[in-house]
Amino acid sequence: MARNFRRHRAAHPIADLNVTNLIDLGFILLVIFMIATPLIQQDQTIPVQVPTVAKAPQTKVDPKERFIAVGVSTKGFYVGNRATPLTLAEVRERLRAFAAEPKPPVIRILGDASVPYQKVAELFTEVQKAGLTRFNFDTQTESR
Repeated sequence: MARNFRRHRAAHPIADLNVTNLIDLGFILLVIFMIATPLIQQDQTIPVQVPTVAKAPQTKVDPKERFIAVGVSTKGFYVGNRATPLTLAEVRERLRAFAAEPKPPVIRILGDASVPYQKVAELFTEVQKAGLTRFNFDTQTESR
């Protein structure tokens, strides 16, 4: 009996699917979401419950604009993401520092719904005294 020493066909079809690229893509998306999620939640560190208003049409915001949240609650004043309350004098210093920048940010004024309007008015006055002319008042919209 003669033996056949020829090799079998080398170009046989591969039945396995290569998922290495899909796994790499999944990990890249996971890393992107892990980095992006804390940035999205960044404004929600100020412990302020803003008042509720009726829903109105929104204007488009320039993505190049920088926004700084300045809030007031029953415990004190807040600037940016700082979780500890500040005095009005400390807020005044920070607002003046923002006004001294070459391109001052837009100030987002957050007033807690349970705070007397006088406190919100004091904060608004400090924003005006610092020379910051671009600001808005943040509110919640009614859920219907």
